Amino acid sequence: MKRRAIWINLLAGIVAWIIVFAPAHILYAATAKEIDVSVDAALEKFSKGVKGAQEVLKTAKGILVIPRVTQAGVIAGGEYGEGALRIGGKTVDYYSIAAATFGLQLGVQEKDIIIAFMDEEALKKFRTSDGWQAGINGTVAAVDQGTEGSIDTTKTNQPIIGFVIGQRGLMVGANIEGAKFSKLKR
Repeated sequence: MKRRAIWINLLAGIVAWIIVFAPAHILYAATAKEIDVSVDAALEKFSKGVKGAQEVLKTAKGILVIPRVTQAGVIAGGEYGEGALRIGGKTVDYYSIAAATFGLQLGVQEKDIIIAFMDEEALKKFRTSDGWQAGINGTVAAVDQGTEGSIDTTKTNQPIIGFVIGQRGLMVGANIEGAKFSKLKR
């Protein structure tokens, strides 16, 4: 019984720490302008930091950018972020990402998620879905950065490719499988 109380207190302390020190952007809904500024910054970081990124951005039918996705967990956890879908370089819709997780995990991290829809049909399915879920409504080929920060081109021929960039913090296990993307009403 004493051991259980220790674990409960530890978990409560970590949750309280996360709430107190959580980045402000996860405690309130961002405005469209704030999201667009964050999306611009994430795309610039992607373009400058990853060889081959410009080619992906040029050929994609649509780009979903969710900057500053915050993920936290102690056995149970979750992640949340808000971003924009751009077609032809212009924002057409705003989306959120949310995921609940359970399993071996510990930590807090922030990351930028960029999903490139390389196929018109995949983009259409995403836009018309009510709560699109990665891995269920569409398979996202996670593209790793190769040597010298270049894109692993063996996966760029997939209909949907995803990038996780700019990870800050420490978190064991980062992926978007099972994450739910929902259109924000603005």
